[in-house]
Amino acid sequence: MRYKTHLSSLITIALLAASAHAAPSDDLDKMLAEKGLMGQIDQVRQSVGTKASELVVNAMGFLGVPYRRGGNTAETGFDCSGFVRSMYEQTIGLVLPRRAEQQAAATQNIDKSELKPGDLVFFNTMRRAFSHVGIYVGEGRFIHSPKPGGEVRVENMSMSYWAQRFDGARRVQPSTTPPAADKAAN
Repeated sequence: MRYKTHLSSLITIALLAASAHAAPSDDLDKMLAEKGLMGQIDQVRQSVGTKASELVVNAMGFLGVPYRRGGNTAETGFDCSGFVRSMYEQTIGLVLPRRAEQQAAATQNIDKSELKPGDLVFFNTMRRAFSHVGIYVGEGRFIHSPKPGGEVRVENMSMSYWAQRFDGARRVQPSTTPPAADKAAN
C-alpha cells in the first residue's frame, strides 16, 4: 500500500511540475507498466518538458531507496547530498559538490517564493547551516533522503519540523557547475 502511495505521489507531483514533454527512464516505464499506470504516466509525458521537470520525474523513480550515510547510488543507498548530486548528474549532466553546505555555496540564493521544481531546499537539521538538502518538486513539497533508517521520500515543507529548520532556497546555475564529462578529469 505504501508503494502505491508513492506511485500516486509520483503521478500527482509530475503533473504539477510538468510544462512540456519529457521521458522518464526505461526502468520507471517498466515499473509503471507492471503496476498498470502507463495510461496515467502517458498523460504526464504529454506535459513534462523542462530539464527541471525531468529531474523531478527522475528523482521520483528513486522513492523508497534507503538512506545510507555517504551513499551515492541507488544500489548502496543515498544520503541527502548524494541523492541531490546523483539526480543532477543523471538528469541534467551537471556535477554538484558532494556535501550539502558545498552545494549551497555553489548555487544561487533565491527567495522561497521563487521556488520552482528542481530548485534545492536546505534545512538546518544538525545545528549548523545547510546541513540537509532536498529537491523542490512543487506545491510546497520536496524529495530527499532523510536520515538513517529512512528512505527517499516526498515531504511537505510546511510540516512544523521542516518549516522550523528551513535554511534557504537555491537554484543551480549551469554556468557554475562543471559538466559531467569534466568529472573524469578530477
